[in-house]
Amino acid sequence: QVQLVESGGGLVQPGGSLRLSCAASGFTMGVYAIGWFRQAPGKEREGVASISKSGLGTYYIDAVKGRFTISRDNAKNEVYLQMNSLKPEDTAVYYCARWAEAGALGPSPVLKKYRAQYDYWGQGTQVTVFS
Repeated sequence: QVQLVESGGGLVQPGGSLRLSCAASGFTMGVYAIGWFRQAPGKEREGVASISKSGLGTYYIDAVKGRFTISRDNAKNEVYLQMNSLKPEDTAVYYCARWAEAGALGPSPVLKKYRAQYDYWGQGTQVTVFS
């Protein structure tokens, strides 16, 4: 049974840091690109970052470039999102998702039009940045 489980969310002040983890089970994570998404209250879910199956390719939206770092440890079947210099506008539920195409070489696209091509999603972890 394929599962993705996020953890690491919490409450943090502006300027603080959190590290999110996405643990996979039921499949070999190293064969798939993985994306991180977030959804703030009253807003659409948006892509944040993605990482290729090897970890060599990454993609970030402009809003998080220079502050967030996506990485993976395929031996542990985990993907991470290190979030630094957090801002109140980063407050959201964060989800990881598996790009459906096994073996794709690059980081997976995270634009809305590609979202249906992610086949498994985690349950999400809440990140709240408050002052």
